[in-house]
Amino acid sequence: MSRATEPAKPGVQSEVDGTGGFARRSLGSRLVSANTFWIALVLLALCVVFTIAAPGEFATVFTFQTLLIETAVLLVLSVGMTFVIITSGIDLSVGSVLIFAGMVSAKTMEALSPGGTATNAGWGVISVGLIAGVVAGTVWGLINGLLIAVAKIPPLIVTLGTMGAALGAAYLLNNGSDVRSVPTVLNNTLGYGTWFGIPNLVLVAAVITLIGAWLLHTTKFGRYTYAVGSNAEAARRSGIGVTAHLLKVYTLTGFLAGVAGFMSLAYYASTTISAHTTDNLNAIAATVMGGTSLFGGIGSVLGTVIGVFIPAVLKKGFNITQVPDFWQMIAVGAVLIAAVWFDQRRRRLRNSR
Repeated sequence: MSRATEPAKPGVQSEVDGTGGFARRSLGSRLVSANTFWIALVLLALCVVFTIAAPGEFATVFTFQTLLIETAVLLVLSVGMTFVIITSGIDLSVGSVLIFAGMVSAKTMEALSPGGTATNAGWGVISVGLIAGVVAGTVWGLINGLLIAVAKIPPLIVTLGTMGAALGAAYLLNNGSDVRSVPTVLNNTLGYGTWFGIPNLVLVAAVITLIGAWLLHTTKFGRYTYAVGSNAEAARRSGIGVTAHLLKVYTLTGFLAGVAGFMSLAYYASTTISAHTTDNLNAIAATVMGGTSLFGGIGSVLGTVIGVFIPAVLKKGFNITQVPDFWQMIAVGAVLIAAVWFDQRRRRLRNSR
């Protein structure tokens, strides 16, 4: 195997060096030069500004605990989105898949409960509901992967189609209305329970995020993800099964959407269809703001975590300081555009060398 087409070593992100090969860069170099470093400074600056503006309200344990809970579900979705965008793909269906998975889980628990209501259901029924929801999400991810990787249909078109299909299927399962008979023990334990003061929902999201970071940054699966996004043809010539890998990436994203659907169900004690219709765009925005390039080959889970908290901190800070929510949309849009501009500028500078 020639050096020009050899996949990157563990822990080293691959990028196209302009000649079709993969340039190796150190971890420190990547952190400082990537959007992640600068977006972290933006997040820190926002926290400082809101702390000064409302010192007795923003910088409190309750505020930060609320922030963590409110971002837990979106963080799980965004971890999956990070893998997809690094491969130079996109997944517009994750929000709808989340809704569908939550609906399948809730309907399954209802079907297994006496009287058709799952309010008093135990952990046996809950476990079956969890499996059903996760499998439902995984199946949608597999469908996306087959259409994109095998049928060679553009990701934008495929996931735009499955976004509508999954949402429509969710509506059909309960005649267009939400399911509200969620086991009380699930809501009290996973939804609002804590472990040593840390919300269980946050713990689940943190574990999934750590696993995602380990998978992306230290394993062959992660190296292949970077390689495919940097240059799919070079990756194929170096012996990477690009089709099989893309299939796995989209299936993983569907799996995580299924998990996120169950987490949402536990927290809200309802399928809350209307609350997740823009989750796909929020996950994409968070991932891109965190430094993952829409052109593929660049990104990190750490950056995505930071990107998820930017809109959350803005919303919480504006609410506390009584600034209209409309300004949050403008601020998030500005940060998103700035992140993409920074990425494009960096690429132009690299290609001109």
